[in-house]
Amino acid sequence: MTLPRSRRQFLRDLGISAASLPFLSGLPSLTGAPLPQKRQRLVIMFSPNGTLPKDFWPDQEGKDFAFKSILQPLEPFKSRTLMLNGIANLVRGDGDNHMRGMSCLLTGSELLPGNIRGGGGSPAGWAGGISIDQEIKNFLQSKAETRTRFGSMEFGVAVPDRADPWTRMSYAGANQPIAPIDDPYQMFGKMYGKMKDKESLVSILDDVQADFKKVSAKLSARDKAMLDQHLTLVRNLEKDLQKPEEDSKLAHPMPELDPGIELVNDNTPELSRMQIDLLVNAMANDMTRVATLQYMRSVGQAQMRWLGVEEGHHSLSHEPDDKKDAYEKLQKINTWFAGEFAYLAKRLSETPEPTGEGSMLDNTLLVWTNELGKGNSHTLDNIPIVMIGGGFGFQMGRSLKYDNKVGHNRLWMTIAHAMGHTGLQSFGKAELCAGGVLNLA
Repeated sequence: MTLPRSRRQFLRDLGISAASLPFLSGLPSLTGAPLPQKRQRLVIMFSPNGTLPKDFWPDQEGKDFAFKSILQPLEPFKSRTLMLNGIANLVRGDGDNHMRGMSCLLTGSELLPGNIRGGGGSPAGWAGGISIDQEIKNFLQSKAETRTRFGSMEFGVAVPDRADPWTRMSYAGANQPIAPIDDPYQMFGKMYGKMKDKESLVSILDDVQADFKKVSAKLSARDKAMLDQHLTLVRNLEKDLQKPEEDSKLAHPMPELDPGIELVNDNTPELSRMQIDLLVNAMANDMTRVATLQYMRSVGQAQMRWLGVEEGHHSLSHEPDDKKDAYEKLQKINTWFAGEFAYLAKRLSETPEPTGEGSMLDNTLLVWTNELGKGNSHTLDNIPIVMIGGGFGFQMGRSLKYDNKVGHNRLWMTIAHAMGHTGLQSFGKAELCAGGVLNLA
């Protein structure tokens, strides 16, 4: 979004550097901009290779449910959680279940013909339609009152440097995959200014901090709180920059022996928190109202050594349930993903809504999902759907279980309608939308 010249000139008259404009240009105290209206935001988080159903889905339905072991990190947000058991990816056609599970996850469309062959099924190409995040983005960007600078932002964590149907879930349209950005420094540069290297980022941060001090006396209490979020982000990035080089590498190490093995950087936990902080910061500043957060990829062999797991994630997910050691490691992995989802909810819950009414979580819907319902069966039934937040008119604090399979196309259409996109009468493959939107009120 381009800042009107009068506001830009006003900030420059205060002696504000160009590097600080993205931080300060939306603060009403400095620019005379109108106070922000209530916003709806959507974040879709992905983790791969299925889950462990008996330690994931609650036994109880309705409000009197209890989290199983994997979802224990979500306990502080139980009253804001809505779980949907019975949502299925009913898209069929070319490709194996991992391919369709990943690239049909947000599109609800069949894969196009192609020559990429997976572990089973026929060869396939990219998805044949737009993903729901981009559909909602386009709707919001079509109206001046909901238009944002980026429209949507695609965050990644430990996503490998390759492009195929197992690595992409967001699509601008048929045959148009969108790559997530998994380097926090690159994402910071997108948000606040292009950088050639870490040294140029340090220079930007020096300029920004000086400008913050210059204008702090002119800010309202609400704007000071928003600016404090910026300062926290800057301090965290500075701390990371000051780490020894060997402790702060941001590129995933390249495999030295077997090119089929993905060696995920052991700094993944730190990178994850940096990406989440950037995502929350972007939404707090209304740079976007739609975001995706993709962890790794389908069929990914992430080695989560910080959890004491040396084996690849995908290989573990194929082990039978009665192999105790593998099962316990999968519990650790999936519980870690739940912890990152909880951290995202926590950051939003402790960030004041720019209107001054409640927290950002009150008007943000977080959706955590997966390409498979269970790894060792490769099922596309009962794909994990856990939602946290508010502002969408859904009745939270419940666990729902559908007796019959409900196509995930209907869920995405329901979320789109809740964000005002009521003209969307079907999404993805039209016949999978039979029954219309879900009643989640």
